[in-house]
Amino acid sequence: MNNGVHGVELGVFVFFFLLVTVMGFVAARWRKADNAHSLDEWGLGGRSFGTWITWFLLGGDLYTAYTFVAVPAAIYAAGAAGFFAVPYTILVYPLIFTFLPRLWSVSHKHGYVTTSDFVRGRFGSKGLSLAVALTGLLATMPYIALQLVGIQAVLDVMGLGGGADSNVFVKDLPLLIAFGVLAAYTYSSGLRAPALIAFVKDALIYIVIAVAIIYIPIKLGGFDQIFAKAGDAFAQTNPATGKPRGALAPPEAGQWTYATLALGSALALFMYPHSITATLSSRSRDVIRRNTTILPLYSLMLGLLALLGFMAIAAGVKVQNGQLAIPALFDQMFPDWFAGVAFAAIGIGALVPAAIMSIAAANLFTRNIYKDFIKPDATPAQETKVSKLVSLLVKVGALVFVLTMDKTVAINFQLLGGIWILQTFPALVGGLFTRWFHRWALLAGWAVGMVYGTLAAYGVASPTNPGQKHFGGPAAAIPGLGDMGYIGLTAFVLNVVVTVVLTFVLKAVKAPEGVDETKPEDYTADAGDPGVEVELPPATAGASH
Repeated sequence: MNNGVHGVELGVFVFFFLLVTVMGFVAARWRKADNAHSLDEWGLGGRSFGTWITWFLLGGDLYTAYTFVAVPAAIYAAGAAGFFAVPYTILVYPLIFTFLPRLWSVSHKHGYVTTSDFVRGRFGSKGLSLAVALTGLLATMPYIALQLVGIQAVLDVMGLGGGADSNVFVKDLPLLIAFGVLAAYTYSSGLRAPALIAFVKDALIYIVIAVAIIYIPIKLGGFDQIFAKAGDAFAQTNPATGKPRGALAPPEAGQWTYATLALGSALALFMYPHSITATLSSRSRDVIRRNTTILPLYSLMLGLLALLGFMAIAAGVKVQNGQLAIPALFDQMFPDWFAGVAFAAIGIGALVPAAIMSIAAANLFTRNIYKDFIKPDATPAQETKVSKLVSLLVKVGALVFVLTMDKTVAINFQLLGGIWILQTFPALVGGLFTRWFHRWALLAGWAVGMVYGTLAAYGVASPTNPGQKHFGGPAAAIPGLGDMGYIGLTAFVLNVVVTVVLTFVLKAVKAPEGVDETKPEDYTADAGDPGVEVELPPATAGASH
């Protein structure tokens, strides 16, 4: 999809890219720490962010470039089934209101940087902690890769990606430059960089959505015309499958899939390491509670964003890769200068979460693999240095993933990431409310959920691409029911059943349960409470907070 470089669009895109690059490096001096050589400072922004900074940071973290591109692309491809993202982001906020403040309190009290830190401290199990850490790393890598896919889609539409026959280096040079800049300011500024840039990213996205939801329907003759054209398009037979392309509303047979996908995705969202990293950067429990009440504003934006999929159909957008549908719609409908603004919103919308994800993955490796198993006596400075280096390696891995593999593979691995990360829910959320679960039972339940989820996803063929025999979708028949449902939620139920049954067995035989280093009052403590300062482990003593 290359008709030459679009100069005006590119100029506007470059302007905003340079702006956030400068902000990324300036962030190192914003709220400057007394001692930057600790993960509290580099990886969690000093645990000092207030309500609005946290809101922008979490919004920039959760509503990514992939969201901007993929949600309407799913609707463009198959119809309203893609709207599952809207109810799941509504379901998630009452859920996290119940447990995120408890996680913040206990993490602040004991100096936990990752969810694996908490799991190790709560259950006295390095093995369970390692399982949670490895799951987080596996689930995060393809997520970072998909942010780069979002940037690549924008560059392609602007004519910067080069043609299919272009020299490989020339074709990928713009993406390499974007990656290099991202890596540099993340290394320099840590979590403060995406926190500062998130202001620009979210402002641009809200402006673009507000304009698009008014301007594009006017040009297309109104929503009646848009839905009529979309309905006609979905009714047409897909020659590859012999079935209708999609539907304006999910058919009855797809309602279990829709509901379980929404519920499972809601349970999984705040299991991702980057979600927790942004949460732990907050300065108090009240900041977390307030954010769970105002973050649904992003869901309103997401609902409007999803409608762009119908608009792309009504506008006659034709693309082989559905990920290009919305960039192509903007390119077709907007004046060049505003299309550049929209592309900048998508591009910056990739940089913010990619930075947070790489930091979160690096923190997991440093605290729960390097420190727990390689160098237990690592100093705060050594931890920070390792985390910075690993954040670079994670980005390199994601870049290699994008440049060497088909985009469908990246999406397949993201599908697996959601299934995998949901299997950490019993250990994390269960552990926040009860110590009843046995650590070995939790590990066995996690293993069962991981194996079942992976094998079930492997056995799913694509309903729209006859050539794709594996990892073709998120749903499979629910054992015992026969209805189609989200694989991740089925795996989660199996996980919980195994955990509960084995806990009864292990308690009956009096298997050793490990030492719980937390106390009941730790889960309700706030930053201003007497004696509630971060209790750093011996190896991290002296770190600035």
